[in-house]
Amino acid sequence: MDKFRMIFQFLLANQESFMNGICGIMALASAQVYSAFDFNCPCLPGYNAAYSAGILLAPPLMLFLLGLVMNIHVSMLAEEWKRPPGRRAKDPAVLCYMFCSMAQRALIGPIVWVAVTLLDGKCFLCAFCTAVPVTVLGNGSLALGLSRPELPCLLARVPCPDIYDGDWLLAHDVAVRSLRCISQALGWSFVLLTTLLAFVMRSVRPCFTQAAFLKSKYWSHYNNIECKLFDETCMEHAKAFAKVCIQQFFEAMNHDLELGHTHGALATSPAGSATPAAKDGAEEEREKLRGITDQGTMNRLLASWHKRKLPLRLGQEEPLMGNGWAGGGPRAPRKEVATYFSRV
Repeated sequence: MDKFRMIFQFLLANQESFMNGICGIMALASAQVYSAFDFNCPCLPGYNAAYSAGILLAPPLMLFLLGLVMNIHVSMLAEEWKRPPGRRAKDPAVLCYMFCSMAQRALIGPIVWVAVTLLDGKCFLCAFCTAVPVTVLGNGSLALGLSRPELPCLLARVPCPDIYDGDWLLAHDVAVRSLRCISQALGWSFVLLTTLLAFVMRSVRPCFTQAAFLKSKYWSHYNNIECKLFDETCMEHAKAFAKVCIQQFFEAMNHDLELGHTHGALATSPAGSATPAAKDGAEEEREKLRGITDQGTMNRLLASWHKRKLPLRLGQEEPLMGNGWAGGGPRAPRKEVATYFSRV
């Protein structure tokens, strides 16, 4: 049990490993769902293709949306996309990199579903059973004697062996094997194509646009860490605010109780009811609030952070020159300036 707890804590601490674990779970879940799914072809011309298309496309779309919902960066990306530019301009390259990173992970489940569906062959058999070349695999002379509506109705029953009665025209095993071979060939081709595409996107793309790739990756990590630190700071600030409010409430309540028990006698002052250690703790918590005294001030501060985020500029004392350093002369020691220019 301790080992599982350690693994879970490691995944929570490392978001990259956590998201990769979620992708693996989604892939296994999609394969397990398909194995438990009971595929029942309608065996009716006009309905077989629609049913097969729904089975092949609807679950992958649902798995893709579920993969996006389970990604912890979705809310951060939406907030950064809808945020007013304010004092910090938005970089479309960073937003594009974040979305592509999420989409790549969310596509693993749908890719596994499509690959398993094609390799199994039932969906392809149901969709294209009416397109079996009877003249090549069956008795072509008898097929010419059937009317145009009768032949599709007969071939549409190939996926249903209990109601198929056309062995005199086309053997059931021959039609099933032919269509399943084509479906498996398409399945392995799909797996090979997606593997090659993933290889190109993961390894070849950074070689051509290394600077842009590193810039987008760095600032994507920065946005992630900034949101995480902002949440932690908000939690500490809210804890300090609540603690001071509760302390003030109980100090006032203790003062009222002391006044009621003395019946007009000399009562202990509110400051005297608290110990020096409690005073120091209250003062320390008030220092953490940094001028926040009511709910309205805090709401205005949060709205200002959303609308006017500070520019990413550290230790800036003079306007930046063309070379990116403060002042016109050489860079002074211990005056390093880190600046990021967003290109919109």
